[in-house]
Amino acid sequence: MTLWPLRSAGEAVRLYAGDCAVILDALPAESVDVIFADPPYFLSNGGTTCRAGARVRVDKGAWDRSGGIAADHAYHHRWLAACNRVLRPDGTIWVSGTSHAIYSVGYAMQQQGYRLLNEIVWEKPNPPPNLGCRSFTHSTETLLWAARNRKSRHRFNYAAMREANGGKQMKNVWRFPAPPAGEKTHGHHPTQKPLALLGRLLEASCPASALVLDPFCGSGTTGVAALQLGHRFIGIDIDAAYLNLSWARLMAARELTSREQA
Repeated sequence: MTLWPLRSAGEAVRLYAGDCAVILDALPAESVDVIFADPPYFLSNGGTTCRAGARVRVDKGAWDRSGGIAADHAYHHRWLAACNRVLRPDGTIWVSGTSHAIYSVGYAMQQQGYRLLNEIVWEKPNPPPNLGCRSFTHSTETLLWAARNRKSRHRFNYAAMREANGGKQMKNVWRFPAPPAGEKTHGHHPTQKPLALLGRLLEASCPASALVLDPFCGSGTTGVAALQLGHRFIGIDIDAAYLNLSWARLMAARELTSREQA
């Protein structure tokens, strides 16, 4: 398979359109330092959610429709195996999700021999209300951090995390608000993550001048954080429109970073 990026800016940024597992299989083995993945939650099956105080249908697209528990678990197995192949021996992977998918992801990671390092709880101080009033308001997401395998000597920038936490060991509950309007000026993605969240996890786990990969890059937040920290980035998404959104954000971030370094 000859692999051509949809968009590229030298070695700094490469964006690929298509199924992430297929594209990952065509990338060089053991070439990526850190992966952040925010896979589909498989929620677009006729349910509803709250947006701006109103009840709306959940329909993010065909990529977010469930094929059933077994099919969804097989899907996670497939992309996780492809990620494992491209990770460097001492590389790590972060996976974000809610209860709808994260337990399947975590089980698949254990089945494949990843070494789970931490379960991070991302607390949102401004979650949407629970319109059904039949359960507690959902205000968290889970991030699983894992090394490639049990032989990996993973990188953890402990001193930087301690300094960022006022000289105390950083705990595994992180509080970040949803992305502000300023992070959505180039367009909207339904599961966009805050830049501060991605910045922290990359600062915690990346070596200098790392190659960072996001197999479900959406609006490109991972890439923006990577560029701001001096890393290279590979982004993959099945939706070319979202890759165009990512490109716009990444080029704006690259220009800003270049001006700041001049």
